[in-house]
Amino acid sequence: MFKSGFIAIIGRPNVGKSTLMNHVIGEKIAITTPKPQTTRNRIMGIFNRDDGQFIFIDTPGIHQAFTPLNKLMVDTAVRTFGSTDILLLLMDAEKGIQEADRKLIESLKETPLPIILGMNKIDLIKKDLLLPMIDELRQLGRFEGIIPLSAIEGRGIDILLDEIWKRLPEGPFLFPEDMMTDRTERFIAAEVIREKVILLTHQEIPYATAVVIDTFQENKDNRRHIRIEATITVEKESQKGILIGRKGTMLKRIGSLARTDLEIFFASRIFLKLFVRVRKGWTQNKRMLKEFGYTEE
Repeated sequence: MFKSGFIAIIGRPNVGKSTLMNHVIGEKIAITTPKPQTTRNRIMGIFNRDDGQFIFIDTPGIHQAFTPLNKLMVDTAVRTFGSTDILLLLMDAEKGIQEADRKLIESLKETPLPIILGMNKIDLIKKDLLLPMIDELRQLGRFEGIIPLSAIEGRGIDILLDEIWKRLPEGPFLFPEDMMTDRTERFIAAEVIREKVILLTHQEIPYATAVVIDTFQENKDNRRHIRIEATITVEKESQKGILIGRKGTMLKRIGSLARTDLEIFFASRIFLKLFVRVRKGWTQNKRMLKEFGYTEE
């Protein structure tokens, strides 16, 4: 029996949603950092096995949103519910059951979709804390299954996939077998660059940054050479100065790290050139949000 369907990975920020999807797909198609609210867009990852096609949708973390950008992120996550077959709710087992987890579980009680709960980061907790947590979670929500796992180590992933498969509808391949995401090469390149900005900068800069790919061009004579030019946008002149760094050192570090990841992903030599510009208040401006690809789908 062959099954196929859509699985929305939902949860609070920084619980490991992107790490989980990347591990399942076997490629880094969603960026991951230790900082919350890294994922801004809905990203699809497609996993195939002999008995099914699993279409995972990585969503932004659900959190209390105040800025237009953050509200769009949360809206993107919530709208995903209506177009999927299964909800995979991920929580951070290391932090235990937070009040925000309780509220999220409560908000899902009316959904007709099957919900599987993944307890991520079990590699970081003592085993004797796990069973009491599972018992409490069973009391809190209506779950088809509760699966302890470690997305970073891959523990519990096969069990999770089997539980998901049981609840997927019968159906054919919905996407070509060699397709692993619905996102373009330009989108992935921009996200890789943004990831390096997040990892190397601090305070407000990671959250005030947008990346746009201006040029993505394969060499006509040698398709294993790709030229990428990208503009990193921030909100303030002071942020631009930090991002460039003294004598351009920070921007060079960002470019070097991004180039390494891009060469691995595209299996090509990458020529990468980065620019920095200031667009004051872009995270508060709906027109600019649309310009940078953060739209209400």
